[in-house]
Amino acid sequence: MDDLERELMSFKDLEDDNDSFDDNSSKASTKSKLPLPNYGMHAEPPRESGFHRSTRVCLEHIRDALLHHRWQEAAEYMACYPQILEDTTNGSAQSYKELTWRISAEILHHHPKSKLEDYNNIYERMKHSGVRHYLMICLEHSFHLLLNGHIEEAKRQLSVSESWRYGKESAAQDQKTKLIQAYRSLLDYIIWVDKKFTNSNTEYPESNENQDIRNYFRTASVNLKEILKNPGVWDPFILSYVEMLEFYEDHEEALKVLNDYAYDNSFPPNPNAHVYLYQYLKRCDTPEKNQMKVLKILHVSVPSHELMLEYSSFLLKSEKSSDIEKALRVVLEMLDFACWRSSLDVWKRLEAIIQKLQQQENWKYVVRTNMAERHGWWPALHFTCFHASKDSEENPELMQVKAPLTKILCPDLTLKYTDWQATNGK
Repeated sequence: MDDLERELMSFKDLEDDNDSFDDNSSKASTKSKLPLPNYGMHAEPPRESGFHRSTRVCLEHIRDALLHHRWQEAAEYMACYPQILEDTTNGSAQSYKELTWRISAEILHHHPKSKLEDYNNIYERMKHSGVRHYLMICLEHSFHLLLNGHIEEAKRQLSVSESWRYGKESAAQDQKTKLIQAYRSLLDYIIWVDKKFTNSNTEYPESNENQDIRNYFRTASVNLKEILKNPGVWDPFILSYVEMLEFYEDHEEALKVLNDYAYDNSFPPNPNAHVYLYQYLKRCDTPEKNQMKVLKILHVSVPSHELMLEYSSFLLKSEKSSDIEKALRVVLEMLDFACWRSSLDVWKRLEAIIQKLQQQENWKYVVRTNMAERHGWWPALHFTCFHASKDSEENPELMQVKAPLTKILCPDLTLKYTDWQATNGK
């Protein structure tokens, strides 16, 4: 829609320039007393032709129909608008091609009577109308085929685009080519999963079927492995590759892939990478010490992550006082976020941590230190009359856990949470 707005504005600017040209030029000749550089004759800006005016009006009607979800009307106008692609007098033909592609896809996506053949026709036409958007049109085309269950055809589209070459244009789109390769490999993975599932449900699987599945694994793994050479966020591709490696029990390679994805500094920060690594270590029953290292890094970037509950559980198992104190900080930081405010599991974990912390002589000092910066806003976040009423109605067990903690966490404050509980006899 932004592209459509820009095109309308460009048409409007052209019309306004033509309407005001004579007035502005006459005013400039009377007002200006400065000598003008001798650039020769000034060419008059081109006036809007009837062809450009009709296409502009057509685009305005399309815009209005799109905004009001009149898809049939938009489709009828859109049948006329592509004539702008034949215009050779305007230098922005490339933008018209992209605009036609985007609007056509949007109409087809929402039109109740659109068919897959309609998508195929418009995509094939747009692919050959200009090379600059060829790869992205092929990628989007494959997505539509995939959504309609035509996986093999989607893969064929990507294979064709992967081998596409067009002089300097293909060289300039190297990154898009790598993206095409990645998605083509992802489709190989999908086919591998489907064949693996079918083969597993067969009572007597044939050897050639197993070989076929293995071939899809090799084909998919080649480019999926190459992804790590290009910094970026590649979550679904990495997970697919790791799943295949696990299936063939190549745990060493799987661990290397996940470690590189999580710790390579050339990649953008991605908490999911540490989540995937932790989940893999957990599946492989690696020592808890190794799992804790991953969760420690995740805690720094996302202290509200649900895995912090598991991290605090590891810390709570330790006999070191420093680990118990760290567990307290981890859970308090989770409760700093409103999403965990009504979580019984988190409050129970806090209760267990404080009970274990009370075995230390300086436990009051530890709690007071960690709560010092929270005194000003924690009562409003957790301990108001509203919270007491809500907990009493929706989760009485949560109220039983929270009420005793209020006196430990905020011993110097008179809290409405406990007042409400005492008044209502809960």
